[in-house]
Amino acid sequence: MPIPIALVTGSSRGLGRGIAEALAAEGWTVAIHYAANRSAAEESAAACRASARSPEQLFPLVAGDLSQPDQRAGLVSQVLDACGGIDALINNAGIAPKVRADITEASEESFDQIIATNLKGPYFLTQAVANWMLAHPAAPGGPARSIIFVTSISANTASVTRGDYCMSKAALAMAAQLWSVRLAPHGIGVFEVRPGVMKTDMTAAVTEKYDKLIADGLVPQNRWGTADDVARAVRSLVRGDWPFSTGAVFHVDGALTVRRL
Repeated sequence: MPIPIALVTGSSRGLGRGIAEALAAEGWTVAIHYAANRSAAEESAAACRASARSPEQLFPLVAGDLSQPDQRAGLVSQVLDACGGIDALINNAGIAPKVRADITEASEESFDQIIATNLKGPYFLTQAVANWMLAHPAAPGGPARSIIFVTSISANTASVTRGDYCMSKAALAMAAQLWSVRLAPHGIGVFEVRPGVMKTDMTAAVTEKYDKLIADGLVPQNRWGTADDVARAVRSLVRGDWPFSTGAVFHVDGALTVRRL
């Protein structure tokens, strides 16, 4: 079987880096995407090479601001030029509000920025990749085709100081549903992975807050989630372990969102 190829957006750090490393260890070629921090992307590529099964696996760096249409198109072109195809798209990249503000005071500028990056970017990147996949069907016996949306418990858990972020993730969850229905007849699996409280640089500023909340029982499994937790879920999905579950939502949150008394 040919080496499968994945594009992992936002793979220069955090959850994306964890996903990229897990796929490298699984034998994938991985396009390492970054928006601005090339040095961090180079670190990810080096970690992937160290985990790779074969020297034939490639880990090219691909750059682009997902909120910009021309850069999204350029990103797909970079991946195709470097790797020759795309078997899996993992829509992981996202940003948090620069300022956590109550929804009575939050700015339209922040809203527009969050929606452009967290929703519009992956929605239309998926459109571009899906159209390429439809025009280039997978060869019989080749790698499974899939598209993964990494969202957040904020898709259905209200946080009034991050309204723009919550709305972007809720809409992205619907994007996963839409694309799953559209691509199901073509054998392309579409899944949502919904992480909970994750230990990444995005949550570094609120570590003390969540340490206390977790200690007080917020997360039944009584710990932070990690990049490895998310990577394990993504790895299983792109491997094709869930062939009759397109459109499914996979919660990686330690039972945080389970309703309980």
